[in-house]
Order: sequence, then C-alpha cells, then structure tokens
Amino acid sequence: MIKILKYGEIDNSEIFARGTAATDVSGVVADIIAEVRKNGDRALFAYSEKFDKVKLETLEVTAAETAAALAKVDPKFMEVLEQAAENIRDFHRHQARSGFIINEKDGVVLGQKIVPLETVGLYVPGGTASYPSSVLMNVIPAKIAGVKNIVIVTPPAKDGGIRPEIIAAATVAGADKIFKIGGAQAVAALAYGTESVPRADKIMGPGNAFVAEAKKQVFGVCGIDMIAGPSEILIIADGKSDPRLIAADMLSQAEHDKMASAVLVTDSYDLAEKTAAELERQLRLLPREEIARASIENNGKIIVADDLETVIEVSNEIAPEHLEICTDAPFDVLNKIRNAGSVFLGRNCPEALGDYFAGPNHTLPTGGTARFSSPLSVDDYVKKYQFSYYTADALAKVADDIALFADTEGLHAHARSVTERQQQK
Repeated sequence: MIKILKYGEIDNSEIFARGTAATDVSGVVADIIAEVRKNGDRALFAYSEKFDKVKLETLEVTAAETAAALAKVDPKFMEVLEQAAENIRDFHRHQARSGFIINEKDGVVLGQKIVPLETVGLYVPGGTASYPSSVLMNVIPAKIAGVKNIVIVTPPAKDGGIRPEIIAAATVAGADKIFKIGGAQAVAALAYGTESVPRADKIMGPGNAFVAEAKKQVFGVCGIDMIAGPSEILIIADGKSDPRLIAADMLSQAEHDKMASAVLVTDSYDLAEKTAAELERQLRLLPREEIARASIENNGKIIVADDLETVIEVSNEIAPEHLEICTDAPFDVLNKIRNAGSVFLGRNCPEALGDYFAGPNHTLPTGGTARFSSPLSVDDYVKKYQFSYYTADALAKVADDIALFADTEGLHAHARSVTERQQQK
C-alpha cells in the first residue's frame, strides 16, 4: 500500500526522501572500458557472448537486417511513428538557433558561431523494455542541429537481432548506423572508437547502472547528456480530480522499473485515500504488476498539504522529472512552477502524451536535477565558439586599459602582448 504523508506533521526528510542509491559498479565498469580500449571489436564480440549470451557475426546492423526488420513492423505502427516524428520535428525546429555578430564599435567585430557536433552516439536500452520513442527523441534533435553521423548502440536479443521497432524508429528519425552492442562496453566503444564503431563526440541516452557509470567514467574523453536516474512523476491535484485517472497516471511511471517513483501532492485528504484505493485496484490489472507494485510500495507516496500554495512549494522542492497539474486553472499554477523537467497541464494531458507523441522531448532531468538542468534539446547537439576582431586603431584605444588589468593580475607577459604592438608604430 502506498504511504499517505501529511505535510507539516512529519519530518521533511521523509517527505522529500528519494530511492536508495544503486550498487557501486565502478570497478567492473573500469575493467570493461580498459578491455575495450585495448582490444576493440574483439572485446565487443567477447562481451556480447558473455553478457548477452549471443555469438554475433557482425556488430553493425546490415542493410539486409534493416529491410527484414522493417518488413516485420505493423504498418499502422509505422504510421504512428511517422506522425510522432513529425510532431517532434515541429517542436524542436523552434529550438534551432544561429550565431550573432556585433559590429557597433569602429574597428571591432565580435560574435559567436554555433556549429553541430560531428558524431553523436545514442544508447538505446534493452532488457525489460526497449523504447523506439527514445530513438525519435534523441535522433530528431540531432538531425535538426545538423549532426553528420548519428550512431545507435543497443543490446542484441538472444537470437542476435535488434527489436524491429527500434530499427523502424531509427529509419524514420534518420540515424546513420546501428550497432548490436550494449552495456558499459558500448559506451566505451563510442568514447574511444574501435575498428567498427566510430568515436563519438558526445554520448546520449539512458541505461542501467553499468551504462550510467560508464558515461561518468568516459566524460571528459567525450561529452555526455546527463546521468539519468529512475523515472519520476509528480502530480499536483485538487479535490475535484478523478482518483481513477490520477492512479492510472502514477502507474504509467511506476511500471518503468522498481526504482521509479510516483508521487501525488494534493490539498484533499479524500482524494488521497481514494487514489490509494485505486492504485491497489489497478495494480492487479497490470501485466507488469510486480515491477509497478515494488515502485509504488518502496518509492511512491501521497503527500497531503493544507492548501494549493503549499502543494506547489512541495513540488518545487522535489523538482520532478514529469509534473502533471490537475487543477481548474493549470496555467495559473504553471506560472508558479520553478523546477520541473516537463509539465503536463490540465485533466486531459497524461504524461504518456509526452512520452510518445506531443512533440516536447521526453529525455528529462531526474533525481531533483531539474533545479539546474533542462530537457534534451537541439542545444545538446551543438557547440559554440566565439570570435573577436580588432583593427590596430581599435586596439590602441584600449591598450592601456588591458595592460593595467594584466599587470594588476601579475601577468606581465599578457600586458606586453598588447604594449609591444603599440611600440611598433
């Protein structure tokens, strides 16, 4: 049974507690990375046999495998993929930015250039569930940004193949290559490159504890998007909300994995009790009941506060990955939200809309990191550099100021690099 907590009557440490940390796998991951760096493809084939229990003939998905996979995909699902992809493109096109030039002073030109990354690697999880939606959400912004090489890595099934829907999503989104590798070894291959796998400038996408640890360890060799934790949903709901729908939305996240968290924050104790009962009823109907039940019982909670303003304060403190606002005036509440990954407004906007179809990205900050980070966007696939140009006359006007600044910092060679130019005149 989910816990019902009364805000203000129990310690805040219990109100704001999150799930326990994962087991330390840093040593194992470091060994895997070292082995891939040393032996390249040979290590990847060996790890596939060891961890995935499959002896691969090739690491890369071939054109024939792609064609065979696409032939297996339900045509209706292909139509849905295409429509979802178009919605995602429409939203992310608005994020594309160009650089700027400032030439307001005589003899001075300043500016910033925005350039796409050359090669990006995307990790797509396997295991208990695999997500073609994540392929769309990662590849499409990369395409809009102008990334030249988009490489997908994903664990193979026992037959050595990749789920057809993953290949379909990669085709629709425009990925360039797919490799049948997973785990820390896939991250290592992207970070350092092998005979087959190109070295990536940045590695995107969520994974298990081994993947997350590998991304931590290779950061600096290449970029990473974020260290994704378990999925989260927080629902702000008033007493007019339907407990049946609130429970359904909470379970939509709880079924992800046992570490996922689903939280309801409300000013109605009646809604809290009815939602708790609904959760019990609906849990018994789920094919993934065991996973969802562990999530609800270990990490789920219902927090009851005295008023809506306090409810909003609690939500901002938790800084959830997904936030649903189920109130009469959701846009009024939205204006008071400071910390959230993606917000779903009103009683007819379940979080699943964002997972698959609406257009905003579903790769979001977790674990309270929405306090300082943002959803995946086109910005994650570009880098910026700046430039300056001064004529001799323009430099002469500020030479003494620069020299004074440099000398004050004790960096006299800096000062001389300016003053020497003046002495040449």
